[in-house]
Amino acid sequence: MLPPTAIQTPIASLPPESQINPSLAPSQQGLLQPSTATSIIPESTDLPLLPSSTNTLEIRLSPIVTPSALQLSIFEELWKIINEEYLYPDFNDLDWNSIHQEYLQRIQTGLNNDEFYFSMDEMIFRLGDDHSVFLNPEEAAEEDAQYAGNYDYVGVGILVTAVPERDRGVILLTFPGSPAEQAGLLPHDSILAVNGESLLDEDGFLRDIIQGPEGSLISLTIQSPDQEPRKVTLTRRRISGAIPVPYSVLTTPSGRRVGYILLVTFADNTVDDQVATAIQAMTKGAPLDGLILDNRNNEGGVDTVMRDTLAYFTKGTLGFFISRGEEHPLQVKGEDIHGSQKIPLVVLVDTDTVSFGEVFSGVLQDIGRAYLIGERTEGNVEILWGYDFEDGSRAWIAHESFRPFNHPDADWEKTGLTPDLNVITSWDQFTSDNDPALQASLSYFDGK
Repeated sequence: MLPPTAIQTPIASLPPESQINPSLAPSQQGLLQPSTATSIIPESTDLPLLPSSTNTLEIRLSPIVTPSALQLSIFEELWKIINEEYLYPDFNDLDWNSIHQEYLQRIQTGLNNDEFYFSMDEMIFRLGDDHSVFLNPEEAAEEDAQYAGNYDYVGVGILVTAVPERDRGVILLTFPGSPAEQAGLLPHDSILAVNGESLLDEDGFLRDIIQGPEGSLISLTIQSPDQEPRKVTLTRRRISGAIPVPYSVLTTPSGRRVGYILLVTFADNTVDDQVATAIQAMTKGAPLDGLILDNRNNEGGVDTVMRDTLAYFTKGTLGFFISRGEEHPLQVKGEDIHGSQKIPLVVLVDTDTVSFGEVFSGVLQDIGRAYLIGERTEGNVEILWGYDFEDGSRAWIAHESFRPFNHPDADWEKTGLTPDLNVITSWDQFTSDNDPALQASLSYFDGK
């Protein structure tokens, strides 16, 4: 077989488990391994995003037995890749040679497709880094479609994340022209039930119950912050396109114009262009006095998208990616859009800011370019490299860590990011009008 191909654009993840399980992407139920992460999950729970935390993906292939020779070849290549290139040479105290023997024997007993792909993902999961994952061919294809901005599914047009501590999902954003938007559903609205059933399973993950046949009706029990629950009936419709990047112009108490951009992912290669469009639109009539970049639910994505977005706000060498035996710089050339290189920035972060969402935020703070407001992040900045196999499956393996430029001793993977101003917020408990983090941001700009 052909050797796996290292995908040149390393990814830092949108965790497959915690992930965008939007009402848009139709194929993602988590990864094979169990996980406690909660993250963006669109209406359905189908589309595996670039890996980072680990959910549980549902394999939907037929139980046809892949030729054992191909299974063995994929397994050996995968084991060798991890053995030679995995970020942690001690494999996080795992006996990697014993793992080889264990899974070799399992494959030799005979596995169907589901069992084989589950086993490969389980093997990677045992490394314990909460990033590295294995995608079956269907999941890899869906990941490619997501990156290209080619979502195509039947649902109501919302991006949802799980809130297991309150047994609900909460809407991060709605898609323009979607049934959800037309029905008046808003970011911060909670989904308590879908057709009378909880949106979350017993483990706190989003269930795949919002998507369904085109033209079918769905009843959602919705609760807006500080309001009583209400029922909304929607008609499912085909949703296609890219994940939107919402933006608006806010006004501080003293009358300053402050832009706001919500970034939930860098896993869609249209995001950086959408950010540019947002800046141009918000500065068309008059300059901005400040800009808020809301990364509170940004679970990362691809480094090229992150770099191209960073380039609107800074330039130069911003840090270093470190692997087992080498390092290379994170560099951006810089592109000014109506003063974007100098405009004062606030970046909002919380425990759901991970991967390249975390690197993006940390870099801007490290170089003194942005003021961070929110909650300490949890530390999830390992960089994944992708390896494609002959059958269309894909492995994302932790290959590098990140070292900031001005504070090289900082270990964000262990400590996370510490905001300049700590503000405790919960997305489902506030509206955009009374969001404490937004209010603190506007006060910050008034004080400059």
